[in-house]
Amino acid sequence: QVQLVESGGGLVQPGGSLRLSCAASESIFSVFVLGWYRQAPGKQRELVAAITNLGSANYADSVKGRFTISRDNAKNTVYLQMNSLKPEDTAVYFCNARVSTLVYWGQGTQVTVSS
Repeated sequence: QVQLVESGGGLVQPGGSLRLSCAASESIFSVFVLGWYRQAPGKQRELVAAITNLGSANYADSVKGRFTISRDNAKNTVYLQMNSLKPEDTAVYFCNARVSTLVYWGQGTQVTVSS
C-alpha cells in the first residue's frame, strides 16, 4: 500500500506562510491526482487543492491566489505553499493520492493561524 506522510504544519501568525510537504513511499509518476484536504473543528473535510499527473491544478475558492500546489516526481513529494494565512485556515491538513480506483490518505498535520 502507498504510504503518505505529511510535514510542515505548525503555528503561524495571520499573514504568515507555511509550506506543507507530503512524501509518498513509492513513485507518484502514475498517480492520477494528488490533493490536499483540510478539516476544521465542526466542519466536514474539504478539498483545498489538487493537481493531476499532467500538472493541471484546481483550488477551493477560499484559497485561490494564496495557496499553490505543486509536485516533484523525482522526490515523490507534493507540496502546498500557503501564503497570506488567515485564522479560518486553521485545520488539520491531509494529503491524498488517487491511483486508478484506489485512494490513499496521510495521517494529517495541524496548521494553526493565530495572533
